[in-house]
Order: sequence, then structure tokens, then C-alpha cells
Amino acid sequence: MRTVALSGAVKVPALGMGTWMMGDSRFSRAAELAALREGIDLGLTLIDTAEMYGNGRSEQLVGEAIAGRRSEVFLVSKVLPSNASRRGTVAACEQSLKNLNTDCIDLYLLHWRGSVPFAETLEAFARLQRAGKIKHYGVSNLDLADMRECWHAAGGNAIVTNQVLYNLSRRGMEFDLLPWLREQKITTMAYSPLEQARLLDNADLKAVAKRAGISPAQLALAWLLRSDDVIVIPKGGSAMHVRDNAGARDVVLSADVEAELDRLYPPPVRADR
Repeated sequence: MRTVALSGAVKVPALGMGTWMMGDSRFSRAAELAALREGIDLGLTLIDTAEMYGNGRSEQLVGEAIAGRRSEVFLVSKVLPSNASRRGTVAACEQSLKNLNTDCIDLYLLHWRGSVPFAETLEAFARLQRAGKIKHYGVSNLDLADMRECWHAAGGNAIVTNQVLYNLSRRGMEFDLLPWLREQKITTMAYSPLEQARLLDNADLKAVAKRAGISPAQLALAWLLRSDDVIVIPKGGSAMHVRDNAGARDVVLSADVEAELDRLYPPPVRADR
């Protein structure tokens, strides 16, 4: 199992599972539970969710999926910016703990920047950490300017990850944000690594995957997994999709394939790209 060391310390799976838009429908609940449990069986034991997803229903789904297996799983959840005040963060975390049916969240993130000063949210994170309610904390959707500001606030240097939109077709963060995160030893967590499945319909990507003898999803995920400091969290709404995603861990891309992907999806040449 490939792992990534958060801030050079705790090791977590490089390939996990996201849960955005999961838990919303009772008709798909059984399939989603099966998918999450299949992922845990396959070692995709980092599970990402958020209080925003389905107004807590995603967290509840995760809580049901991990029942009896909490010790196997590294749980990630997020607080909404509107709740990210000193008191609001603590209250939101308590509700997430109830939804997840656990007494501790392994990694708690600010979902995106809002009007609450970073220092206030970080203070609440540190309080939750001291109380044993969370083990680590980080941020999500922060650009370079935001990250620099947050990093220099009190408690900011304990941030272990920035969860961002990152995939073959969304490479803008490679220009300035990714190098800065690496300088600070902050792990990147890539969400929507398949661009909400839109990448899978690209004819050129399908052709490259076919020549490589893998699925388009495995190709797109393996491209992200080639970096040893990037965690990837694709959603798998069915056990079949989860098994396909898990296969990306065994893929080693050749130099020719990487060059072809760079041609199809060029790296950024400007910060605004």
C-alpha cells in the first residue's frame, strides 16, 4: 500500500475515497455503503467527507459504513466557513462527530475561506486538538496568497494539508501553489481527480489508456499518484468503480505516456491558468 506522510509524520493511504454527493438518496444508499466498505477492504482507508455534503447525510453514511471498523479508517471532514468562528467551529465539529458516530476526527479542514479570520479558526482547531476531538487540521481551496496568510497566523504552521481541485485538466496549482506547499512540507490532497467523471469521456485520454492497457480512470489517477506527496480522493459510487480506482495504485506510467499526457493537458505557464 502506497502511503503519504502528513507533515513527515503520520502515514496515510495515497489513494482514498471522496464522498461528495453521496448519502443524498435512499435509493442509492445500499450501493454507496457497499462501495465504501469495498474500498476499506481494498485498503482505501482514507475517507473524506464534510458537514456540507448533504447537510450531514454524507457524514452519516460514512459513519454507518465504518461501524465496527473505525480503527482501520483515517477520517477527514470539513467545517463550513460560515461556521468557522471560535465557537462555531467547535459546535460544527461536535455535530460531525455525532454524524460520524466517532469521538475523534483524524483530519479536520476549513472548507474554504470565508469572512472569519484565519487566526480565529486556527484557534478553534487547536482547542479541538487539545481536547482530543481532532488529531490534525488543515485547509481546503486556498490559493497561494491565502495559504501564505494562513500559514503565518498563530497555529498556521501546524497545517498538514491543503485540499484542492487538481487533475489532468486542472493543473493551475502546479505553477506556484504546489511548489510553495512542498517548500513548507504541506501535503496536497487532490479532489475531483477525474473532473467529476468528465475526463473519462475524453477520446484522446481513452486512447492513451487503451494503449497502456488500463482504464481511463486508472490513467488519470496514476498520473496524480506518481507524486509522493499527493493524496488522491476519487468518489466511487459503486463497488465496481472503487475496484477500478484501486487498480491505479499498481500503475507505473512510462515516460512516453507522461509526455503524451503533458501534450494533451499542458502544464500551466502562468499563475492565473
